[in-house]
Parts: sequence; structure tokens; C-alpha cells
Amino acid sequence: MIGGIFPVLNKEISDTFTFESEPPGVKCAGFDLRAFRWAQVMIFAIEEINNDPALLPNISLGYRILNSCASPTNTLRAALTLASRPEEIELTSPCPPAISALIAESGSSQSLAVAGTLGPFQVPIVSYFSTCACLSDRAKYPTFFRTIPSDYFQAKALAALVKHFGWQWIGAIQSDNDYGRNGILAFTEEVRKLGVCIEFVGTVLRTYTMDKILDVVEMIKHSTAKVILAFVPEGDFYPLMKEVVKQNITGIQWIASEAWITASRPSTPEIYQAFGGALGFVVQKMAIPNLKPFLTRLNPQMYPNNLLVKELWEALYGCNPSLSSGTQLPPCTGKESLLEQHSAYMNTSSPRVAYNVYKAVYAIAHSLHNLLLCQPGSGPFQNNSCAQSNNIHPWQLQYYLQEVTFNIAGEEVNFDLKGDSIPYYDIINWQRGTGGNIEFVNVGLFDGTKPAGEELVIQEDRIIWAGHQSEVPVSVCSASCLPGSRKAVRRGEPVCCFDCVPCDSGKISNQTNSIDCRFCPKDFWSNKDRTACIPKKEEFLAYDSLGIALTVTSVVGACLTMTVFAVFFYHRNTAIVRVNNSELSFFILFALTLCFLCSLVFIGEPTPWSCMLRHTAFSITFSLCLSCILGKTLVVLAAFTATRPGDNIMKWLGPKQQRFIIFNCTLVQVVICAAWLIDAPPFPSRNTKYERSKIILECSVGSSLAFWCVLGYIGLQACLCFVLAFLARKLPGNFNEAKFITFTMLIFCAVWLAFIPAYISSPGKYADAVESFAILASSFGLLVCLFTPKCYIILIKPEKNTKQHLMGKDNKHK
Repeated sequence: MIGGIFPVLNKEISDTFTFESEPPGVKCAGFDLRAFRWAQVMIFAIEEINNDPALLPNISLGYRILNSCASPTNTLRAALTLASRPEEIELTSPCPPAISALIAESGSSQSLAVAGTLGPFQVPIVSYFSTCACLSDRAKYPTFFRTIPSDYFQAKALAALVKHFGWQWIGAIQSDNDYGRNGILAFTEEVRKLGVCIEFVGTVLRTYTMDKILDVVEMIKHSTAKVILAFVPEGDFYPLMKEVVKQNITGIQWIASEAWITASRPSTPEIYQAFGGALGFVVQKMAIPNLKPFLTRLNPQMYPNNLLVKELWEALYGCNPSLSSGTQLPPCTGKESLLEQHSAYMNTSSPRVAYNVYKAVYAIAHSLHNLLLCQPGSGPFQNNSCAQSNNIHPWQLQYYLQEVTFNIAGEEVNFDLKGDSIPYYDIINWQRGTGGNIEFVNVGLFDGTKPAGEELVIQEDRIIWAGHQSEVPVSVCSASCLPGSRKAVRRGEPVCCFDCVPCDSGKISNQTNSIDCRFCPKDFWSNKDRTACIPKKEEFLAYDSLGIALTVTSVVGACLTMTVFAVFFYHRNTAIVRVNNSELSFFILFALTLCFLCSLVFIGEPTPWSCMLRHTAFSITFSLCLSCILGKTLVVLAAFTATRPGDNIMKWLGPKQQRFIIFNCTLVQVVICAAWLIDAPPFPSRNTKYERSKIILECSVGSSLAFWCVLGYIGLQACLCFVLAFLARKLPGNFNEAKFITFTMLIFCAVWLAFIPAYISSPGKYADAVESFAILASSFGLLVCLFTPKCYIILIKPEKNTKQHLMGKDNKHK
């Protein structure tokens, strides 16, 4: 005996109990044509099995079907009625025996009530339409099986659909029962992994008052989400659908659970105005051979005592098929027949839930068949025993139901360890047919057996979206952040609501909706759009406008120095050249030429050789120049301070002594530079700390102590020259060179004192430019202050280029 529970009447009429008399029986209304067809499919499958000589030979299956009124309470009452046998009834009584298995129920809440009650009694229950993932808990519901996939897989399928179309901001409607609450909970867990946010969750139920329905409608109206998931049975959702249509709320893309996407009642042109283009998942459809003739043969004459057949005729034709006068409907003519136009009942081309009922019956039949094939001594039970064919216990059938595997219409049917079937869904799209009717167009599938990421297959070109749009609707709280920016979540709002913040300098994002910007590698920097890392610009004192200007100045200075050298060499026998110690003058001009040219070493990309040459060449040439000036100053001071005839002070400052002074003073600088190059020579370096967007190619001094020793020694020489020249500034003579040396050293010291803070504070290539400028400025200062007066006399005032004039004896002769 197989029991069946179906919500043929789907609305319970509640009465007020006074507790003063026995409560009346349960009253139900709302004849459900689909549920009645499911019950008929169960009967059809049992008759087909009974007529099959290969399956359960010599054994006939019996059945007993009860109505649930779509109520957990009534479902439980029906289940207990089917599973128990009154003790006062004898075995030979015509009363029906207790069932071996139960096919129930369409609603998850009803199945929870039944599975929780009958589970301890080990009565196997096979559901055809209960999808709540909670029913997979084997600890609570050890005898529950189902031929429809669990909502766990439907939630994964819905999440995959949302991800595929890029919807990140959606609303949700749930039914106030286990089906809706658990379905939305599973869906929320799945989409949260994908970064999708649910703006609101509205709750509905068929017994809710209109005020509660209107509250959900207000949620929908004030929502910014353009996509709403309705995880609701058709009976609970229909009142809300009517109100949405009534208030003309359009432009929303609805996503449906399998409970209502193919339901017949909402599939009307009126509902389509607001819900057209809905997308949803449904279980796999499969045609059942010979079902249509079975359904059409049903009539009141064949089953005069069947109240459900009477209800069917009243629902389809609006007449009373019986002779009783218990109804106000007119009597039927007797010529009415079931036609294809009654699609809710006669839909045999693509049955989905009905096919699950069909598979449930066959699963029980195959399990019984395997049970009866058991050979004594090799059975699965205690002591390798088998079940007794004339006394089969439900727990024995449950064992075989867990292990059953069979094929039906080319499909393999079995149950996993949780009692679930293979997850396979079709994707249905609501579209309007050519005749104005609503069509359920198959636009894809979800195969849960495929690897992750490959389960969903969608034919987007076949989809008609809400409002008859051909483009995928957009539903986001915030527009996507383009590459070059990152998402910044707004305080107190869901993660899907964010602002787009441009990446900081040195960081990039090359993907849409980047959570963070990443740093560029060490030698790279972000481009203008912050979308890619590009090699950092290398900066050094190149031959650009600044470099060319310094180069030209250096060459001009060197040429002027060589010109002065040529003038002095041409007039080497004249008084002014001879009086001012021509040998030292030529040494100074030679050193100045080198000073001008050494500034060129600071221009161009630094190399190991150029770095070592920069400071050493500059320091040695300047030291040579200052050594010559020091020697000249000593000579001037000695010449004008010799007071007595025959004073031999000048013999200590003869040409040899002067060369010795110059050599030794320069040698000190050479020794310092040599020690510097040996111990810690300057080297090229890539400075990325001063300015992160550039690589400054510079010469690291290697040893800061050596660098400042070099400059200090030059400063010492300059100060010594200045002091000596200052002391000799007022000595007699028309051409006392000490005055010019004093002024020269004053300019020299001023230039290099200004150089120190300017060099330290100058960035990148400008530090080299400052040093090069200081070299050129001090060199021009030496050239101009020391040699311009002499060149003026030589070239402009040659009459003054006499020994008498220089010794101040012109006036005495006159």
C-alpha cells in the first residue's frame, strides 16, 4: 500500500471553536487543477506498474490518496491517518491497511511536519515538490527522499544566474514558511560569496491581511533594485502579484523560484503586464507516455462517489454533475468532456512536477521489486536475512529506497546519502505568444553535475526582458568603478553601495570594481589614468635646455680663458705681464681653463668614471688655481714689504720656490682625492626616495667625509688667499694686484658659501646644475677680477703698459 497526499483543495476554511461541543471536520476550498492532475499521475503510474509483468510480477500495488488543504496541520493529520491502523479493526476487515511508503507533499512546511513525525517510525517519505534544503538533514529526517532537487542547488543556480548577468543589488520576497525562509537564507549565503547585496526582504503568505501585502508593495515601490527574487509558492505569491499589477509597478526584472514560474493561475495577460520577462528555474520536464488518454477518460459517471471528480467538473464547467441539490450550480448535461483547452489539468506535453510524482511511484516500486528479489542468507538485514514478502516493514523498504537505481525514459534515477536527487533545472522565460497567451520559453539549463563554473548554460538571445527590452537590465547600488579607481564602502551601508576613489600616485587598478589599488614595482610608476605601471622617468642633467646652457657657458668660459692666455703670451715681454709674474699667470689661466671644462663632466648620464672624475677633477683644478693665486699673493706681499736695500726675503720666493708652493699645495688635494678614490669612490646611484615618481640618476659621493674634506681644503686655500691679499691691499703701487685678489677671493667665497645650502636643498638634476653653476661662476669671477684690468691696459691703454707707470714714477718725471 502506497499513500499519497496532495493539496487538491489548497485553502483551509477555519472555524471558531467554542470548546463546548465536538469540533467540526476540516473544511477546505479552492480546487487546484494542477494538484488534482498530480494525484491522477500517481494513480496512472500505479496502474501502469500493476500491468507491467516485469516489475513486481504477481504483486499489485494499492494506494490511498488524501487531501492536505496545503496546511501543515491537515497534512500531518492525513499522514497519521495513512500510517496507522485502528487497533479495534481486525486484519480481515475491509478497512485499508497501513502504508509501506508515503508520497508527500508539495509544500516544504507540510513535508517537515510529516517527516519529523513519521521519521522515528521509519516510514519512507518521497516528496515530489518539497525543495527546502533543511529536509536534507539526515539526523532529523532519516526517512525523507525527494525526486525534486533541494533548494540548496536551486540557490546555487539562482546565484549563478545573478552572477552571470552582473546583478549586484537585488530585492527578495519570501513566503512566511520554511520553504521561503530557508530558500532565501540559502540564496543569501551563496550570493554573499559573490559580493551581491540584498536590499530588502519582503514576507508574504496567502493568509496575510491586505495591510501586510501593501507593506511589501511599498518596499518594492521605494526600492532602487531593478531585480527582485520571489522565493514563494504560487498560492502565497498570487495576492501580491495582483496588487503589483493593480498599482502598475513595472520595469522590474523578476526572478522566480520553481514554485511559481510555471504555475497556471498567474500565467495570464493581466499578470504579464508587470511580470512579463520573468526568469526562473524549473525541474526537468519529461513527457509521460499514455498519460493524456488516462486523464481524459475521467468523468463523473465513472466515479460517481468521488467528491474530487465532482469538484473538478464544477471548477471546469461551472455545473453540478450529481443529482444532489447541495449546490446552487445548474446541473450538467452529461456531454461535457475533458479537452486540451483545460491546460491546468490537461498539460501532458511538458509535465514537470507531475513527472516527479511519476518517478516517486516508480522509485518505490523498484525498491519493492529489489526487496522481493532478496535471496535468504544473502540479505542486508540481521543474520543476512531478507524481508518477508507478506509482512514488509517500512524500515526495510527504506533501506532499498536508499540503494535504488533505475532508468526511466533514458534518465537515471537515484538518491544520494541525503535523499536528494540529481540537480538539473531548465531556465524558463515568461514571453507572450502570438495569440496573446503566456508561453514558458526554455532559454537555458543548470546542470549540477558539471564542474564549478560550467553548470549554467544560457541562450541570451532568446530572452525577453522586463518591459520587452532586448538588453540585460542593470541593477546596482553604485555604478562600477572603472580601472584607475577603487571602491570605498560607505559607512553604515551594504558593501555594494560604495564611492569610487581614484588611485593614489604610484598605485594602479587595472580591473573594474577593484577593492584596492596596488603599488607599482620599485622602478615603475603609475600612468596618468592610474591603470598601468610604466617605467619611471629617469632624470639627470642631460643635454636639454639647462644642460646646453651650462655647456655653452663652460665652452665660452674656456675660450675666453684661452683668449686671455693668447693675449698674455703675445704680450709676454710687456711690463704688465712681466711685473705680474707671467709664469704664475699662465699657470692660473691653464687651471682656469680646466675649471671651466670640468663642469662639463657634470652633464650627461652618470657613469662610474664620470662620477669619480667629477669631484676629483673639480677639486684638483681649483686647488691648482688657488695654489697659484696663493703663490702670487705671497710674492706681492713680499715684494712690497721689503723695506731695506738688499733685503733677501725675495730669494725665498723665487720661481723655484713658487713652483714648490704650488706643487705642494696641490699635492695635498691630490692625496685627499686619491685616498677618497681608494677607500670609497663616488659611484652612480638611482635615487627613488627624493621623488617617488622619478628615478634620479646621480653620483653618490661614496664618502661624505672625503667630499667635505675636499671642499674644506679649497675653502681653506681661498680664505688664506683672501687674508693675505687683504693685508696687502693698501701697499703702494699703481698696479697693486692684491686689491684684485682680495675682491676675487671675496666673490669666490660668496659663491661657494651660497653653494652649500643651494646644493643640499636642490632636487635631482638641479643639484648637479647648482654645482656646475658654482664652478662656472667662481671661474668667471677669477677670470674677470684677475685678468680684466690687465687686458684693459694691454689692449685699450697700451700707454700705461710701462714699468714707470706701474711703479708710480710717471708724475715724478713730469
